[in-house]
Amino acid sequence: MIEKLKELFKYRQLIVTLVSRELKARYRGTVFGFLWSLLNPLLLLAVYSIVFAVILRNGNGRIEDIDLKGVDYAIFLFTGILPWLWFSSSILEASSVLTVHGNLIKKIRFPLEVLPMMVVFTNMVHFLLGLPILIAMIIFFGKMVHLTWWLLFFPVALAVQLVFTLGLCFLVAALTVHFRDLKDILSNLLTLWFFATPIIYPFMTPSIQNHKALVWVLTLNPLTHIMEAYHYTFVFGRLPHWKKLPVTFIAGLLMFYLGYLIFDKLRDTFVEEV
Repeated sequence: MIEKLKELFKYRQLIVTLVSRELKARYRGTVFGFLWSLLNPLLLLAVYSIVFAVILRNGNGRIEDIDLKGVDYAIFLFTGILPWLWFSSSILEASSVLTVHGNLIKKIRFPLEVLPMMVVFTNMVHFLLGLPILIAMIIFFGKMVHLTWWLLFFPVALAVQLVFTLGLCFLVAALTVHFRDLKDILSNLLTLWFFATPIIYPFMTPSIQNHKALVWVLTLNPLTHIMEAYHYTFVFGRLPHWKKLPVTFIAGLLMFYLGYLIFDKLRDTFVEEV
């Protein structure tokens, strides 16, 4: 596996070139260019803020120490939506990346593993482009939310999500070549995964902690601890649960190993299937 990782590192310039080409192709001919990458998270932010902060707000109007009626909940929500869109978009695009780039797969010397990596890093660029908006919201509109030194913990959360997402994208990309139905099922699975992840609600609310089965499900979800790391870093201004994130990183490494192993085992069959 170490040798395989060394090979992936050799392809770093090719990955950068493919990501750059993908970004330019996606926004070629548009007026606002990369600003369109912010449209989707901002629309989701508006919808969920209205639904949960206005229509369905609870009696006292608060979730933990976030004002459910004010902009602080929007900050909390936006902090979770940005990494979720990076994750979900990567999974959905990875499910078709091998068939879409079938012409590259048929080239003898082309390294196939760079295609799922291209998808992940392209969507990571969109995620990073949204961070200045989040930081601006905190600085100018946050009432109880303020930037702290724990913001320096952000690269750790980013690295954990990157490893986990890469592994899952390798797995999805390899399996959907042989099982085309998986691509149609993924959108429903991701919807379920979204609501099973503390993005629109904090994990530590009493209403959740009082249900042991729900706590158990959320604890086993790797994205729970990744999202909590972002929320603690940007919103709560505290150190994330230092015991949970390393375990999540180990789970991400296992996912990366499993995903790449299956991808490598099936690579010889891709040409026939696409």
